[in-house]
Amino acid sequence: MATATVLLPSAFATAPPIPTTKTLPIRNASSSKVYLLRFPSSSSSSYSFSSKLTFRKGLIKCKALRETSRDSFNGRTVYQGVYGPWAVDPSDVREVILYRIGLVTAAVSFIIAASTAFLPDGNILADIVKQDLDLFYALGTGGLGLSLYLIHIYVTEIKQTLQALWAFGVIGSLATYFSLAQPVGISLAEYVVENPTAVWFVGPLFAALTGLVFKEGLCYGKLEAGLLTFNIPTVLLGHLTGLMDDGVKLGLLGSWMALFLVFAARKFTQPIKDDIGDKSIFMFNALPEREKKALLEKLEQQKLISER
Repeated sequence: MATATVLLPSAFATAPPIPTTKTLPIRNASSSKVYLLRFPSSSSSSYSFSSKLTFRKGLIKCKALRETSRDSFNGRTVYQGVYGPWAVDPSDVREVILYRIGLVTAAVSFIIAASTAFLPDGNILADIVKQDLDLFYALGTGGLGLSLYLIHIYVTEIKQTLQALWAFGVIGSLATYFSLAQPVGISLAEYVVENPTAVWFVGPLFAALTGLVFKEGLCYGKLEAGLLTFNIPTVLLGHLTGLMDDGVKLGLLGSWMALFLVFAARKFTQPIKDDIGDKSIFMFNALPEREKKALLEKLEQQKLISER
């Protein structure tokens, strides 16, 4: 069991019903890891709450807070979050790297498979790729699933919705492959290209991808992610409805490939802490409702005191 320690400010130490020396084992809302959440006593804590409260009831901004204070805790940099200081643990680094590897796997698999639309018939490379289209589809689907499992989203319901869309897309893809594509001896991707109505079955998978890139664009202001948010559904809906000619579809498909590659590559230029977000929020979300309420009341008291 991986453990991490998040120190909350001394203002929380006296918040009922949490004792000042209490250590709570809690589960991270964004993964299966268990953390030990400690509430230091007011006499031993060297931290003070300096972040402005930017949340409303039931709503917290998506973007991780900028660094408001830095210190050293067991050799690690400490960041000030909404609910207290936190540090990046080795397990956090592993999760973020796996999240990014999942995105790269999805992007590369999609680009290789989609390249057959631009290669001439009889091309050796195109023939090799067409023989393994189902393999690339499976690899891309698995990579996307890994990223959706590890993605850090403050609102758990949104994360679960994206994961459910992915699951429906997998079920629809398998059903389409075994009941429709395989009997006629073609790959799933080829069947969807030749039968636009099949988009209904595989569409949820790409809806989950659209949600992921939308989150990335919203949180980090990435242009390529914002463009992908519109590009992906446009291509699929254009193919489904038949209102888009092949030339336009190829142009949009090519831009999808280029944007997806840039999107996946640029993930490795971000600091690890950006993909983690504000870890103190995940710790807060994992607390029982009674203790959440107590902490929020204490924060409001601190805010009122600081405004005087």
